[in-house]
Amino acid sequence: MLSFIIAAIAGFLTPHLEAPVARPLAQALQSKIRLEPGELRLLAFMAAMFGAAVVLMLLGKNAGASLILGGAVGYFGPRVLAAMRGDVDTRNGG
Repeated sequence: MLSFIIAAIAGFLTPHLEAPVARPLAQALQSKIRLEPGELRLLAFMAAMFGAAVVLMLLGKNAGASLILGGAVGYFGPRVLAAMRGDVDTRNGG
């Protein structure tokens, strides 16, 4: 459960890691590979999941499935909740 929570937090923080982590990383890789603008968020997500994996290794946890599921929930969760709220508001006439 701890691995799921850590990964969910990392997934949720992904948009906030674009500027401080993904952009410098993309600039460092620029001479080797070309990244599309839409791939910056993916690079931030990869960095967040790597950070979560390192934290989990330091804690002695080995839970790959929880890392993947938690990361996906953290990344897509806010959008899913917003869509659900919109659907509920529509049904209630709001």
